[in-house]
Amino acid sequence: MYDTKQIRYIDPLQDLGKGLLQVEKPSRYVGGEYGCLAKIEADLRLLIAFPDLYEIGMSNQALRILYNRLNQLAGVSCDRAFAPAPDFEQLLRSQGIPLYGLDTGISLADLDLLLFTLGYELGITGVLTMLDAAGIPLRASARTETHPIVIMGGPCVSNPLPYAPFIDAFWIGEAEGGFFNLVQALLGLKKAGYGRAALLERLCAHPSVWTQGKNRAKRAVDRAFSFREAAAAVFPVPNMKVVQHHGAVEIMRGCPHGCRFCHAGYWYRPMRQKSAEAVHAEVAACITQGGYREISLTSLSSGDYQYLDHLVDALHTAYGPDHVSFQLPSLRVSTFSLPLLEKIAAVRKSGLTFAVETPVDAWQFSINKEVSQDTVVAIVQEAKKRGWRGAKFYFMIGLPLENPQVPEAQEEVEIVNFILEIARRTGMHFTINVGTFVPKPHTPYQWAAQMDEATARTKLDYIRSILKPRGHKVGMQDPFISVLEGLISRGDEQVGDLIEEAYRSGCRLDAWNEHIRQDIWRGLFEAHPALIQEIQRPKSPDLPLPWHGIEMGMASNHLKKELFQSETGTCTPPCKEKCTNPCGICDKDTGIIKNTIHDDTVFHPKAPSKTQEGPTWRILFAFTKQGKAIFHSHLALVEIFTMAMTRAGIPVLYSQGFNPQPKLEIAAPLSVGISAEAEIAAMDTRSFFSAQAFKHALSTQLPEGITLGKTMHILIPWGAKKRSLASLLWGYSYQAQKGNIDSVKAGDEQKYRLCREGDFWGLQRRAVWAKGLKDPQSPESYFTVYRELYGI
Repeated sequence: MYDTKQIRYIDPLQDLGKGLLQVEKPSRYVGGEYGCLAKIEADLRLLIAFPDLYEIGMSNQALRILYNRLNQLAGVSCDRAFAPAPDFEQLLRSQGIPLYGLDTGISLADLDLLLFTLGYELGITGVLTMLDAAGIPLRASARTETHPIVIMGGPCVSNPLPYAPFIDAFWIGEAEGGFFNLVQALLGLKKAGYGRAALLERLCAHPSVWTQGKNRAKRAVDRAFSFREAAAAVFPVPNMKVVQHHGAVEIMRGCPHGCRFCHAGYWYRPMRQKSAEAVHAEVAACITQGGYREISLTSLSSGDYQYLDHLVDALHTAYGPDHVSFQLPSLRVSTFSLPLLEKIAAVRKSGLTFAVETPVDAWQFSINKEVSQDTVVAIVQEAKKRGWRGAKFYFMIGLPLENPQVPEAQEEVEIVNFILEIARRTGMHFTINVGTFVPKPHTPYQWAAQMDEATARTKLDYIRSILKPRGHKVGMQDPFISVLEGLISRGDEQVGDLIEEAYRSGCRLDAWNEHIRQDIWRGLFEAHPALIQEIQRPKSPDLPLPWHGIEMGMASNHLKKELFQSETGTCTPPCKEKCTNPCGICDKDTGIIKNTIHDDTVFHPKAPSKTQEGPTWRILFAFTKQGKAIFHSHLALVEIFTMAMTRAGIPVLYSQGFNPQPKLEIAAPLSVGISAEAEIAAMDTRSFFSAQAFKHALSTQLPEGITLGKTMHILIPWGAKKRSLASLLWGYSYQAQKGNIDSVKAGDEQKYRLCREGDFWGLQRRAVWAKGLKDPQSPESYFTVYRELYGI
C-alpha cells in the first residue's frame, strides 16, 4: 500500500470552485484530458513543469517526450503543470492553494523531483512563479529535505549560470541520452528508503548533470534516436486549442548545416534521421491514438531528410483520403521543392516561407548560408504559376557581418532593396518578419557583440517605413526583448540576481507582450549599466566564457575556426558521413545516420475514401457535460468530438473546399461553467455506421466529464431537405442547485443569463428542445422530431 498521508492533493472543482469562472480560460487549470497517464500510487513522484501558459506548454515536443517516456517506467508517476496566468496566480494565493499537477492534483511541493524544461530564456520568470506559487523556496540554497529536487533541462541550459541560484541540478543535453536510466536509479534509492540528500548526490554524480561547484558536465546525446522502436509522444490530448494544435513526429534530430548564428544547429549535432517505417508508425499513432488530422514532420531542416519525397508520397497516399494533412515547417531554400509543397498542400494549402536572414550574397557566406535573390525569385515565380499568392520572409539585423567584400553597406537598406526587387520581378506582396540577432553560447558567434536597442529600433523603423506603404506586411520583434534575451543567454550568476529582483518586483510571463513589464526591466538595466554593457560587448576568443564548463562534445578550436571562416566570408560544407571538416562531435558511437528506405510499398497504402453520393447517413446523439468538462468552450467541445471520432475510426463526412471540416453540429453553445445533462449533437458519416456501433466506439475516446447518452441513426433520402439542429431549436430547460426547472426559449436565453447576474455556478442545462412539427411553439425531443421528419 502506498503512503499518501503526507502528500497534499488539490481538486480544483472542490478547492477553487466558482473562483475558476473568474479567470480567463479555466480549462487550462482543471486537467481531465483524454490520455492522462500520471498515477497517484507510485514510489517516485515527478512532475514536468513548463514555465509558460498551458497552450504553449502542451505544444512543446520535449514535454510530451518526457511525459510519455517517464510514465512508462514502473513505479514512476510523472504529472504536468504550467505557469499560471496572473489572474489564476492571484486566485491560488487568495485561497491558500498551492500550484498542483493537472493529472493527479499533487502539490508541486510534495514531489520527489520537479523537472523544468526551458526552451526560451524569457521563461525563467515563469520558473520562479511556479516555484513560488507551490510554496517552494526560490533559492536552491534555502531548500531542505522536505522539498523536491528541482532539475532543469532544455536548450537554454547550455549556459546554466543565470539559472543556477534557483535550480538544484541541470541535465545537459538530450533526455534520451541517459536521463531515463538515471530516474530508474533514483527510483531504486527511494524504494530503499533513501531521502532527498542521497538522491541529489546520485543525481549530481552523473557526467551529464551540472550543478554549482561542479567543473564539468558533458552533453548527453541520444545515440539510439534512429534505431529505437517507434513511440509517438501523443498523450495527453489537449482539451482546448493550443498554439500548435497538431500531431508532431520528429523525423530528424540535428542539422547538417552549420549556420553560424543557430544555437540548435550546433547543440543538437550530429544529424540523425529516423527510418521511414518509424515515421509512418508514429504518424499512425498520432491519428489513431491522438485523433490529429494535421501532422507536422518536424526537424531543423526537413529537406535534408533522405527520400523525403517518397515519405511524403506514401503518407499522403495512406492518409490523404481521410483528410489528414502534413506540414514541413523547416524547409531550407536550398532544399526547396514546389512539387513537394503541392503534395503537402493537397488537403490544406500551406504557405511559402523563406528564412533569408541577411540579403547580400557575401553576408550569406559569412553566416554559412546560401539564399540568393535569383533563386528566391525563380521559386516565387513558379509558385505564382501554381496558385500561390504570397510568401513570408524572415530576416535578422545585427549579425556580425564585418565582411570586407561589402564595405559600408547598411543591412536595413539591403533588406528593403531585396524585397522590393523580388516584388518587382514577381508582382507579389509579401509578409516580412525582422528580428534582432542574439548571440548564443556554443556557436561561432558566442563572442560577438550584440546590437543595442536604439540602433536596432532605428533600423527596424526604416524597414517598416519603406515596405509597409508599398503593400507589404511587416512584423518586428521588439528590440528590447532581444536585449533581454541576450542578457540572460550569455549572463552569469549576477544575472540570476537580476532575474530574482525582476520577479519580486512583479515580472511574469515575459515572453508575452501583454504581460512583460518593460518598465521594471528597464529600471533594473538603469541600475546595473555595467553588467548590461559587459554582456553586450564582444568577447575575446582567448578568455573563458561563463559556460566553459559545459562540454558539448565539439573540438575546442572548431568554433574559433568557424568564426574565422565567417570573417573571411567562407562557407563550410554540410556535415556528411565522410567528413572533410570534422567538428569533433562524431566518434565510434555517435555519427550521422540517414534514412535508407525509399520503397513506397512498405506503407501498404489504402484505397481512397469514396465521396458521398445518394442519401445522407446522420447520427443524432445526446451527451453530458459534467465535472471538469464544464470549463470547455463550445469551440473546444467541437474539437474534442472531432478528435475523439478520429480515434474511434468513425467514417466522418467532411465538407469540400480549401479546408475540409467534419460535418458535426452541436445544437446550441453552452456557456463555460454550466453543466449539462443532455446536450444534442449530430454527425454525418460517409457510409452507414449504426448508432450502437457509434456509441460503443466513441464512448472510450472521450475525456473526463463527457459521456454519451441516447443515440439514433437517421437516413436522409437523396433530395430530401437536411434540417440542421439549429433550425429546429426551440429552447432549453435549466435548473439551479436544488431549484425549480426553468424553461427558456432560445431567443430569451441571454435575458435569463442576465437575470442570474453572471452567476452560473451550480447551474445545469437539463435538456435542449426542438420545435414541435405540428406546433412550433411546443417543445419536443429532438429524437421525436427527427423520427417524424424522416419516417423512422
